[in-house]
Amino acid sequence: MKLFYTGPVINTEMLVTMLEKHGIAAVQEYVDPSLLDDGDMSREATVLVPEVDYDRAYRLFYEDKENEL
Repeated sequence: MKLFYTGPVINTEMLVTMLEKHGIAAVQEYVDPSLLDDGDMSREATVLVPEVDYDRAYRLFYEDKENEL
């Protein structure tokens, strides 16, 4: 697995869902797993994707989208 994104849980949960809709098996992990899960949506988390899917995930979410305008 390769690190794809780090940010608040509210963003990582949505990103994992969007990646899964594109057939990419992403995983969310808390940056500090020792903290209790209190439902804080601003808690820091990471999104990991399989190395084989990293380039495709990058193109889907980070590549310039000018041609879509």
